[in-house]
Amino acid sequence: MNNVIVEIYTNLINSLPFEPLKVILGTLIPVLGIVTLPLLTTFLLIWWERRLIAFVQARLGPNRLGPGGLFQSFADALKVLLKEDIVSKDADKILFSLAPVLVFVPGILVYSLMPVGHQMVVTNVNVAIFLFLSVASLTTIGILMAGWSSNNKYSLMGGIRAVAQAISYEIPLLLSIVGVILLTGSLSIVDIVEKQDVWNIFKQPLAFFIFFTCALSEVNRIPFDLPEAESELVSGYNTEYSGFKFALFFLAEYVNTFTLGALCSLLFFGGWRFPFDYLLGDIGMQLSNQLGIIWFFIKTMFFFSVVVWIRGTLPRVRTDQLMSFAWKYLLPLSLFNIFITAIITGFLSGAFSR
Repeated sequence: MNNVIVEIYTNLINSLPFEPLKVILGTLIPVLGIVTLPLLTTFLLIWWERRLIAFVQARLGPNRLGPGGLFQSFADALKVLLKEDIVSKDADKILFSLAPVLVFVPGILVYSLMPVGHQMVVTNVNVAIFLFLSVASLTTIGILMAGWSSNNKYSLMGGIRAVAQAISYEIPLLLSIVGVILLTGSLSIVDIVEKQDVWNIFKQPLAFFIFFTCALSEVNRIPFDLPEAESELVSGYNTEYSGFKFALFFLAEYVNTFTLGALCSLLFFGGWRFPFDYLLGDIGMQLSNQLGIIWFFIKTMFFFSVVVWIRGTLPRVRTDQLMSFAWKYLLPLSLFNIFITAIITGFLSGAFSR
């Protein structure tokens, strides 16, 4: 399937009569795909989360609009778009309007670096994982901007809390990936996937635990959704937002949660590769190369479902517990993982045999 999609796209571009047109459409089509596919996927993710939480909590969930309530997400999107866009007279209107964009856009841009199948990546750069995390971290600035520009004490407090949480958990998250980079010897996400004959989850279980926990905090998901604690801060940094601006915050959360699942798949579970494909020889490689996008989507949806399951079962932690867990436990564990991984890779490479 991967090769069929690539071949159709290549033949379509090569069939165009003018060279400038080939260049323009060859660039425009991947860009449109990066923008539209995450948005369409988000509507399905919202529906899936509602249905899954309803199943966990013995409820019905959306089941009226469309088959199985499938169109309910589109109806909610239309409702949000029709709501009035209200801006407080004391708010900083420019920063207030830019903040949702700054939160949403980085979550879309990172998909240009994400390989969803064999030879199916828009941009394959040598430092893709570094660039990926750098772009994704820009959302923290947008959240703080939203809280400050609203001229609302609750919003400002929610923004400050979100930034403190994001910075605290970004450090062990980044350090947890160092072990994977040491084993792979590359910062390219494509190289990380291609060198996972044995999935990294078996070689870096501690790193996966740290990464998944920190990623949950980064996307503000239960039990780490303190920046949007409605019982304490009246919804936190997005209190003053309505209409389309609020929808951008809402969409960003789902796009980033899907990205969490995608990164777990790519870094620790072989990405687009069929499970243990190296044991099956040529058949295993064909399953990976031809159906890679399907394996990638299945793995990503599995991790998204785990996040939803956690939301439906666990309570919210306190702020002091949240910060203590990052600095007292996850940071030392991530440093310990790097230390152990460096020693093991050093022995395996013969660096200590001289």
